[in-house]
Amino acid sequence: MSGWSPRILTATGTAHFFNFLLNTTDYRILLKDEDHDRMYVGSKDYVLSLDLHDINREPLIIHWAASPQRIEECVLSGKDGNGECGNFVRLIQPWNRTHLYVCGTGAYNPMCTYVNRGRRAQDYIFYLEPERLESGKGKCPYDPKLDTASALINEELYAGVYIDFMGTDAAIFRTLGKQTAMRTDQYNSRWLNDPSFIHAELIPDSAERNDDKLYFFFRERSAEAAQSPAVYARIGRICLNDDGGHCCLVNKWSTFLKARLVCSVPGEDGIETHFDELQDVFVQQTQDVRNPVIYAVFTSSGSVFRGSAVCVYSMADIRMVFNGPFAHKEGPNYQWMPFSGKMPYPRPGTCPGGTFTPSMKSTKDYPDEVINFMRSHPLMYQAVYPLQRRPLVVRTGAPYRLTTVAVDQVDAADGRYEVLFLGTDRGTVQKVIVLPKDDQEMEELMLEEVEVFKVGMTHSPVLLTPQQLYVASAVGVTHLSLHRCQAYGAACADCCLARDPYCAWDGQACSRYTASSKRWGPRTPRVLSWGFGGRCNTTLGVMDGTAPWSLEGTGTWGGEASLKILDQELSSSRRSRRQDVRHGNPIRQCRGFNSNGECAEPDPWALLTVPRSCSQGPPREGLSHDPGG
Repeated sequence: MSGWSPRILTATGTAHFFNFLLNTTDYRILLKDEDHDRMYVGSKDYVLSLDLHDINREPLIIHWAASPQRIEECVLSGKDGNGECGNFVRLIQPWNRTHLYVCGTGAYNPMCTYVNRGRRAQDYIFYLEPERLESGKGKCPYDPKLDTASALINEELYAGVYIDFMGTDAAIFRTLGKQTAMRTDQYNSRWLNDPSFIHAELIPDSAERNDDKLYFFFRERSAEAAQSPAVYARIGRICLNDDGGHCCLVNKWSTFLKARLVCSVPGEDGIETHFDELQDVFVQQTQDVRNPVIYAVFTSSGSVFRGSAVCVYSMADIRMVFNGPFAHKEGPNYQWMPFSGKMPYPRPGTCPGGTFTPSMKSTKDYPDEVINFMRSHPLMYQAVYPLQRRPLVVRTGAPYRLTTVAVDQVDAADGRYEVLFLGTDRGTVQKVIVLPKDDQEMEELMLEEVEVFKVGMTHSPVLLTPQQLYVASAVGVTHLSLHRCQAYGAACADCCLARDPYCAWDGQACSRYTASSKRWGPRTPRVLSWGFGGRCNTTLGVMDGTAPWSLEGTGTWGGEASLKILDQELSSSRRSRRQDVRHGNPIRQCRGFNSNGECAEPDPWALLTVPRSCSQGPPREGLSHDPGG
């Protein structure tokens, strides 16, 4: 992949930049508002409301700078006047139907307030309410270089943030709302040890709302590593209805637990190569809100080995670890062991009033032994491993690192595919799909890599809508189409060789493929292991006989991923859309079309359905088509 030459989208006119001249930097996409068809962007001294369909159409702009006096005080404290002593907007959350809650660093004096966005999109209302200005401590960091992860739930703000001027006191905070203000245990390295917060996500555990938990993704210095200090990726969680303890852990979380997220490549010698620096997380929702699929970008630690990887996790595996043994130090060498003593009741980490504790209405009702155990045992002994215990995507020896990820599910003619959009620290976006290579392995296929910025996307997440990908960096915001089918050429073979699930040959051009309800029957999946196990689909496909594969997360997952085969109705009429993502076989798909794409005489074999055997080889190498070549 290191030899791949990225296409520059600005030269083709297919990337659209926010081009209003503002004296600002450090753009971050912080919120998508589907009701108003807007997205909200924070930058230095500005809050932007941009149209989701055209970011340059009637942008709404708020200038929100720190006071001159505050900037002067910031500079006198030794901070950089340009890079640090501004109001870097780091938090935008929906408060209600008409207002947003926004926070900025305030030139090392965090501040928050409310923004009126109107009730309807056509109102074009967007203004700050300065009379409601309040302290941002515990909500937004002082230092703009420190990241925060937040979620506003039921008018209560949960934030992973550094809360002091020096940037030494990190905490997961709960502020606002009617419940007690809460935080993690202060200066307790067993709880948090120099963390970098990445993402926060509410994921229900059951139909009982009292079981709801908020998950935080972060990386931190590890206390349990054999060669400390090492950086580990973590997933932590808290119960939303946590009120802290009665005598111990007063106003502190009494349900906080954390576990290691492992993303590694097994070596031939049995030694695993780990990617421990968590960079970004994308939560792919499924039909079961309790079981989304977690995609995470990692990079390697240190300078000797340079690499990046994308790993995928199931909630079944995550819950299994949190329901497993706690990490405990014991023995003559004070080693980490699974806790084997008597477990207090209720089990530490259990939410009050939930499925397992219906009679306990508050964590203040928990016995002291439960609270004391929680304070000294926040870490789970087992780690969370990715599906198939290996990364989905790996980059080693490349002159860049992956920094962000967004995932789109696409229905193609031969199945459903997960398309990954991966941002890099050199300002490019890679469009990648992962296909079954053989019975045991997957192979990734980079469809295209495009340059959208001259600088890297190191902090801001990418934002995905049904038709557009939005990307931010230090220098601006841009959006680009998820598909550029016309770039694949003017011949059926070129379109098929591209193997892009968004695109198919329509008889005259390579164009956007949209699944027809007549072509697809009800999805009645049969579940296979992601390793495929040497089994094939017994239902014949159309045209090329391939099974429509789908990587789709559902609530039926156990400890491993599920690969689903979707039944496809056999059409009695000749299919005009030519597409073969899995194999990219133009000989089969383009039969009946000449090299110019014009329709030739109908091929009497075009409707032949051929069962695909497991003995057939993997897709040919070299079919990764350069879209601009």
